[in-house]
Amino acid sequence: MGLLNLFYVASMPVLKVLLISAVGLFLALENVNLLGKEARIQVNHLVHYVFNPALVGGNLADTITFENFVSLWFMPVNILMTFLIGSILGWILVKITRAPKNLEGLIIGVCSAGNLGNLPIIIIPAICKDKGSPFGDPDVCYKYGMAYASLSMAIGAVYIWSYVYNIMRVSASKYHRQSSASFHSIHSIHASGELLGPFPEESSVESPSKYPAKEDDAYNQLLSSTEAGDESKESVTDKIMQKLKAVFFNSNIKAVFSPATLGAIVGFIVGVIAPLRNLMIGSDAPLHVVEDSVTMVGEAAIPTITLIMGANLLKGLKGARTPFWTIIGILIVRYILLPIVGVLIVKWATQLGLVPADPLYQFMLLLQYALPPAMAIATIAQLFGAGESECSVIMLWTYILASVAVTLWSTYFMWLVA
Repeated sequence: MGLLNLFYVASMPVLKVLLISAVGLFLALENVNLLGKEARIQVNHLVHYVFNPALVGGNLADTITFENFVSLWFMPVNILMTFLIGSILGWILVKITRAPKNLEGLIIGVCSAGNLGNLPIIIIPAICKDKGSPFGDPDVCYKYGMAYASLSMAIGAVYIWSYVYNIMRVSASKYHRQSSASFHSIHSIHASGELLGPFPEESSVESPSKYPAKEDDAYNQLLSSTEAGDESKESVTDKIMQKLKAVFFNSNIKAVFSPATLGAIVGFIVGVIAPLRNLMIGSDAPLHVVEDSVTMVGEAAIPTITLIMGANLLKGLKGARTPFWTIIGILIVRYILLPIVGVLIVKWATQLGLVPADPLYQFMLLLQYALPPAMAIATIAQLFGAGESECSVIMLWTYILASVAVTLWSTYFMWLVA
């Protein structure tokens, strides 16, 4: 298949995302207000607690067996590599651009965490259903593509809320200490990028004196030796253990085990355990109506997620000024450096026999390096009150440029694996 045909196939899902996102953006305008703030909160509840778990669990249960589960072991490693390499590149970007203190954690976060769930779940089925797809039979491609994308969503959620969450928490704690503004609002969290509670600037401002510093809170545990009292008497090992405890014991465990992650666990159990699979999966299964019902509910996730994603970008149009070179640097990291590194890693793993000779699976691994930032980064930024306005601007520009970057990289990836 020629590059021009591959470009056409790759551009179709991105155009669909743009069109539906534009509808979501229009519905979020104040004059329309069908997807205003309160409406987005309610719809996000449905997406987070109902649609995503049904979509992830249903697709994994339908396609995952013990045999192919073993062959997919490289995907968690690959996603971890995207986070580690992205965070290193983000840290380098912070040093080069001398970014403001309140943006350091945000920059590292958007460079490390890609939209590993929503976008692949939208893009992969659209590519599979296109008549020019290089991945063979559309039904088989859709079945396994949705399983790969669902697995990507579940693993990505775990890494975001365990790894990126703590990076941004540490950075925010240092910023709040230095600026003597350590009070912040606690919000309810979900996976679609919209807060379930009030924004910091919309909350009633309490006096900082109502939130006295405690010796054992997360911020004090994360302070450097020059800020946390007389720690000079402690050994280096004690200091390291103290910081590790601060990171892991203050993690947002509830967010790590999000409904989508729990749905993935249930899907794995049903798919891998043969008696359960025979009971529920397949048209001849006694309880196949359960699978059909879960699948029907999960199908509502893709259009709803896309509408909400477009509505959330409205905040970027009203966002604060963000340093120009910071935005340029983030775009370079996410759309140039990470995809290049991803090609090298996946090709190397394929040559060593670590990755199965499945073009669709290899395409999924490559695509994970070329996605815009995860929408959950905006939630974390607003949770800690550091760079939330700038985050909206960064999200706006990264998702606008994604229409070009994801299309071009998808074209190259399909040519590479086809």
